[in-house]
Amino acid sequence: MRLSLKSVTKYVSDNIGKFHAARLEGLKKIKLRQILKRKNPYLFKAKNIVDAHDLVKTLLDAHLSSQEETMFGEFLEGLAIYICSRVYNGRKSSTEGIDLEFEKENITYIVSIKSGPNWGNSSQVAKMKDDFRKARKTFRSNNAKANVNAINGCCYGQDNQPEKEEYTKLCGQRFWEFISGDAKLYTKIIEPVGHKAKEKNEEFNDSYTQLINNFTVEFSKDFCDKGVINWERLVKFNSAKE
Repeated sequence: MRLSLKSVTKYVSDNIGKFHAARLEGLKKIKLRQILKRKNPYLFKAKNIVDAHDLVKTLLDAHLSSQEETMFGEFLEGLAIYICSRVYNGRKSSTEGIDLEFEKENITYIVSIKSGPNWGNSSQVAKMKDDFRKARKTFRSNNAKANVNAINGCCYGQDNQPEKEEYTKLCGQRFWEFISGDAKLYTKIIEPVGHKAKEKNEEFNDSYTQLINNFTVEFSKDFCDKGVINWERLVKFNSAKE
């Protein structure tokens, strides 16, 4: 079936709000002491960050970047499954480690969807390959002659050597074309994804600014002496034996 960009736009407008809501809710749940425990104080000292506000902002931005990448990855996974369902009757897989499965030209494709090409270390890649092996075995137990191809699909980025050991890695344009049949889809979806972005980000930025200010006051009270960061106290909080 030919993909209708109008249907993609409707899917995005119906679902992008969940990402923005999760992003805002995540912001409200952050505690300063939690992120101070998770980050490397030696790095910030080496970078000569001496301003409490700058340190708090750097910590918070690093935390949010990781959190938002995960949240938006979940949205893009849902979008990819929806698009494939419209074109190739794709469906969310119930097989462990597999996100999407569909048939095209007598080939069954099992797809593990990631945000970008640099998504995991060697252990995580090995786990994905093991999931592919188990999934192939499951499919072939039902049909011994089944032609099952494993795909690692990445929603953005490039990998110009897609053929890997035991699977194919399709990134960016290659991935979106693979699940839709449209070589230009990867550029067409950028506008719908921005649905109400200005309005939603203004709401987020208001809460973000308030949080930065509150965290700066809290950090100054607990980890500064007369306006100067007490690095020894901060390192002890982060790393001392309990």
